[in-house]
Amino acid sequence: MGGIKGDVIDISVLRTTVMEIREWVKADLYTGRIVKVANSFVFKEPVYNYSGDFPFLWDEITLPVKYGSDWRLAREMLRNLVDEVLAGYAEQVKDSWKEMLHRYRLEDADVKPMITLRATDNWIEFTVRYVVDYRKRRWMQNHLFTRILEEVDKSDDRIRLASATFELVPGSELDVSISRRKGRS
Repeated sequence: MGGIKGDVIDISVLRTTVMEIREWVKADLYTGRIVKVANSFVFKEPVYNYSGDFPFLWDEITLPVKYGSDWRLAREMLRNLVDEVLAGYAEQVKDSWKEMLHRYRLEDADVKPMITLRATDNWIEFTVRYVVDYRKRRWMQNHLFTRILEEVDKSDDRIRLASATFELVPGSELDVSISRRKGRS
């Protein structure tokens, strides 16, 4: 509300009190500032509610894999890992989504994790899209990346992660000389 993002901790007749998130802190973590926002903003701007009817969010992580790696093994590793890590959410998400379909006129979206592949100029990019409890987004990203790194280490170099690198190449030498004409200074 009013450009402030956070968790509502109190609502009064004139103001809504919010525990701020983001700003200088990454992800959806508290900054520690308590912000009071005039309730008039509710009528002027959209209000995004993470915890209302559907207490989950779709989130994504990307994994750049070097060309020459076993991309099939990388996809299989991601599939197994995502199934393992997100198994606890599966039924909760399905049940909550069914309630959303009953309550609203929504398209029946796929709430199962999805892994897609894209070939870029520099690497093979896997994107893992999954549904997570809105309060555990940062924790889940950390957990997934930790497990991914463990599995990459076990792959005996068959899966190698990519990163942007730059090679500075020396240019040709340029000799510039400026001559002055007579009578001019």
